[in-house]
Amino acid sequence: MEANKIFPGIFLNIGKKGISFSFGPKGIKYTKGTSGERVSVGLPGTGIYYVDQKRRSQKKEKIEPADQTLEDLKKEIEGK
Repeated sequence: MEANKIFPGIFLNIGKKGISFSFGPKGIKYTKGTSGERVSVGLPGTGIYYVDQKRRSQKKEKIEPADQTLEDLKKEIEGK
């Protein structure tokens, strides 16, 4: 991934899955992109950090209504 500094503390990230924007001071970063949102909070130099990520929900499969009526379905199950 390539991060390009737009302004101090604001980055444009370009990667395989899309584009995202990150901003925040050292130790705190908010990122919004094609796969969702992410907040990172840490203590610089310690390796201690917390990440909260909210992924975009994937599209749900649309279920088409059946052409059969309930009575037709019952007859098919009963073998008539």
